[in-house]
Amino acid sequence: MTVLLTGAAGFIGMHVAEILLARGERVVGIDNLNSYYDPALKHARLKTLEGRNGFTFEELEIADDAAVTGLTERYPDIDRVVHLAAQAGVRYSIDHPGDYVRSNLVGHANMLEFVRGLMDRPAGCRSFVYASSSSVYGANREMPFSTGQKTDSPVSFYGATKKANELLSYSYAHLYRVPSTGLRFFTVYGPWGRPDMSPWLFTSAILEGRPIRVFNNGDMMRDFTYIDDIAKGVVAAMDHPPSGEDGACPHMVYNLGNNTPVKLLDYIRVIEEACGVPAIMDMQPMQPGDVYATYADIDPAAQDLGYAPSTPIGVGIPKFVEWYKRYHGV
Repeated sequence: MTVLLTGAAGFIGMHVAEILLARGERVVGIDNLNSYYDPALKHARLKTLEGRNGFTFEELEIADDAAVTGLTERYPDIDRVVHLAAQAGVRYSIDHPGDYVRSNLVGHANMLEFVRGLMDRPAGCRSFVYASSSSVYGANREMPFSTGQKTDSPVSFYGATKKANELLSYSYAHLYRVPSTGLRFFTVYGPWGRPDMSPWLFTSAILEGRPIRVFNNGDMMRDFTYIDDIAKGVVAAMDHPPSGEDGACPHMVYNLGNNTPVKLLDYIRVIEEACGVPAIMDMQPMQPGDVYATYADIDPAAQDLGYAPSTPIGVGIPKFVEWYKRYHGV
């Protein structure tokens, strides 16, 4: 049988694909390769996957319902779906909400219809895993963030679309018994990461002697989570779908974080040490859509999925900087 992986050319998608292929799975990867950031990086990620036994790639837009529906005919043995494709970025969503409506709302609805269609086939859909975000917690100050807390006050449009994804997925799980798992990712970083994220922005600026913008004057905390830990958590969620026993809705939501929030200035110091160059800091006020802190309660994921992050920033950041230098020929 086959796993459909959306966002396969993305940061998390590429690493999930590597794990699945390494254990002998057949993977159909789709991605629209859009220009939110340099598509060359997406093509470079794909190059690490193409030619691998069991991997097939199609350039496809999930907001195109006809294109998504066509996957059923071309790949009749798909029985699991890992849906990571989405328009990313908190700040970008403030000025470009339409992109989030198309990808995160229309696209997500199309994927739900796709998995509903799988339920009508003999193999069914054994597991539907989709990407949510810690942004659904909004300005919540109750730490750590727990999936039992209210998440009805997002402070970014991006966070609002991810909350909507959870609600839509719950309704499909309830109505059509689709075994579904939403994963709230917490500040994912590591090799092959996105150029709009702080590790890339800070590393490039520090190495080039440019100032880095430090928001809220550095008074912020983030639960930085290394990519290998996240990718393992995604695969574990796919392997352990909710059972829906005793009539319960087969839908679960988990936090995937590091369970160890780090002060922003301490994080910058680790990047400085890895780069071997001090940072020039341009202190800025808090940005619209940002939150003061993130901190994941991962006990449910540990209990149900065996999720066990093991990479502190003192190990993960140097790995990212090493990859960054290699990728750019520094």
